[in-house]
Amino acid sequence: MILEFIAALTSGVALMGVLMLANRLTGQRMGRWVFPAAVGLGMLAYSVWSEYSWASRAITPDSPYVEVTRNHNSVWYRPWTYLWPQVNRMIALDRRFYRTRTDQPHLVQARVVRLERWIPESAYIAVFDCDAGALAPLLEGVELMPDGTLAGAEWDSLPADDPILRGVCALREG
Repeated sequence: MILEFIAALTSGVALMGVLMLANRLTGQRMGRWVFPAAVGLGMLAYSVWSEYSWASRAITPDSPYVEVTRNHNSVWYRPWTYLWPQVNRMIALDRRFYRTRTDQPHLVQARVVRLERWIPESAYIAVFDCDAGALAPLLEGVELMPDGTLAGAEWDSLPADDPILRGVCALREG
């Protein structure tokens, strides 16, 4: 967060520097109030850009994550978010933990990651049954048997349109 503050301050000072140079080149026609206003405007512009672009910076084409769903948010103290809602949370799949078995291709092990602005990522590993539309979290006490089934797992059924289930099964097929 301190790096965000330093970047915002730097962008404000940079904008002020550009205006000071323009003022010098045009014969000093700008009022003195323009320069502190430029610092504030530059900091505000950077902050808004940073809040709106964090999602695309968190999941890049070379990252191990595949985005499954986004949550948009609008709040009263940022009235522009009613016109352009801001992404505050995403659910992604981690490709590095994706596993299938040739003898049980309908069962897929995947790591589901929750990414949120200003909050460390959280994740869990689960086995998804693409045919039955179910999920079994890999918790303590769950055992993978030699035939590929799970012993001690509690399966939770998911709706057919669940974005995480669709994402896991789409990775299986693709």
